[in-house]
Amino acid sequence: MARTVLDAATASRSINAARPSQSISSRDVPSRPKAWADVSIYQAKQSAAPEVCFLIWNWRPGVIAALYIEPEGCYAGLPGVDAWCEQRDARQYAGPHPVVAHPPCQRWGRFWHGSTRKPHQFKMGDDGGCFAHALMSLADHGGVLEHPCDSHAWRWFGLRRPKRHAGWQRTRGPMVWWMDGGAFRLRDRRAGEWWTCYVEQGHYGHMSRKKTWLLARMPRASLPELDWSAGEQRLHPVALKRYGYEKARRIGITAMVGGKDKTKIRNATPEAFRDVLINMARTAR
Repeated sequence: MARTVLDAATASRSINAARPSQSISSRDVPSRPKAWADVSIYQAKQSAAPEVCFLIWNWRPGVIAALYIEPEGCYAGLPGVDAWCEQRDARQYAGPHPVVAHPPCQRWGRFWHGSTRKPHQFKMGDDGGCFAHALMSLADHGGVLEHPCDSHAWRWFGLRRPKRHAGWQRTRGPMVWWMDGGAFRLRDRRAGEWWTCYVEQGHYGHMSRKKTWLLARMPRASLPELDWSAGEQRLHPVALKRYGYEKARRIGITAMVGGKDKTKIRNATPEAFRDVLINMARTAR
């Protein structure tokens, strides 16, 4: 018999409607999993609607999920943070905690097509569904998403592009196409309060200005006031001397950082900014 996965409240209403005289107690379902982050599906026992399943959430207050993060980055090992890196495949996250999402930006940025030496070797938005999953996680559980300023994902999913230095701005929620049963289906995720803003991570400890867009789904009263000002221009003295002002401004200060960790340093989230995002997620409900 085909099983329909429902949330616990809906499942309970369905069973009670099918058999009003019988209530469902803790004896009617198996015990919860030992790992608090696990989400398990349980078949309801001795009910009039055996096709209905329960989603049993072992939920902890104050816990947030950090999605699409570096395995050894600033979220690793933090108490109260359920970390989902590439090895764990953050696209498999299905709740129940609010999220801080850092979906990959390579296919959404200025060079979404790849190297200028090999233009259009990639397709815009071809990120394996990471950004769409992050949006659905926001819609279902609340939280905040971080992406580079001028990300094409905002236009792609119908989000309002935030004005610079203007604080939080209301936007409509996204419409997400998602693979369901072998076919793409349109999922409406416009419910709730959606907010977006422009902020610079240089105010929070990043070596560059790192212009950033945030997308949050939470009540307006839960949104923090950030540093909305424009940071000072940061030019590497070696680049300025070697290439002149225009190129030094264009390539940015992190372009002069050598070694194999250049990308990691550029993409890193400062701890102070990380704490802002975590606190936002914890107040999303």
